[in-house]
Amino acid sequence: MANRHRGEIEAELGGRKRRLVLTLGALAEIEDAYGGEDLLAIAERFEKGRIKATDAVIIIGAGLRGAGETICNEEVASLSVEGGAAAYVRIVAQLLKATFDGSA
Repeated sequence: MANRHRGEIEAELGGRKRRLVLTLGALAEIEDAYGGEDLLAIAERFEKGRIKATDAVIIIGAGLRGAGETICNEEVASLSVEGGAAAYVRIVAQLLKATFDGSA
């Protein structure tokens, strides 16, 4: 079960419930994936509603690894989710919200 006080969320990916959390290491991984761009600049882009499939893979992958899963982004990209593209975006939004404002 996800601990909201630690910024964790739970999402069904690839047919099973998984825990995701953006730890400090996961946040550093995201910054690195965006060429060292700072988190504020990345968050501002997402707030404008601009999210690509690649963004979802990066954020979801970092969240899964932050929660302890051993999974690469290629495997993350192959995970199915009920609800299609909109569901991936919701997972990203919930994870970012849980990380940056403590609720989901």
